[in-house]
Amino acid sequence: MANSERVKVRIPAKAKKGEIIEIKTQLSHDMESGQRKDADGKPIARRIITRFTCSWNGEPVISADWHQAVSANPFSSFFAVASASGKIKLTWWGEAGEVHEYTHDIVVE
Repeated sequence: MANSERVKVRIPAKAKKGEIIEIKTQLSHDMESGQRKDADGKPIARRIITRFTCSWNGEPVISADWHQAVSANPFSSFFAVASASGKIKLTWWGEAGEVHEYTHDIVVE
């Protein structure tokens, strides 16, 4: 899957081996809780992101299960140790089956 237009990231393009880098992500998503009502008084269906993962060359860096209390446009910030050049893959799963992915190439010197 191609990089999602709904994703914003800040990941360095290069890092030194052993360096600790910060990875920042934000997904543009309304995260509807299912508790609000529309103009006709009918409940608006719940629509949330339930899982987020990050892997580096296929090895897990972080994973999180999210619930309805997570805000709209969820932001994540975490750290990883630069060990090898390759791909960082970020993935968000929605409870309705949607998947948003972002991949980033990084060079470790």
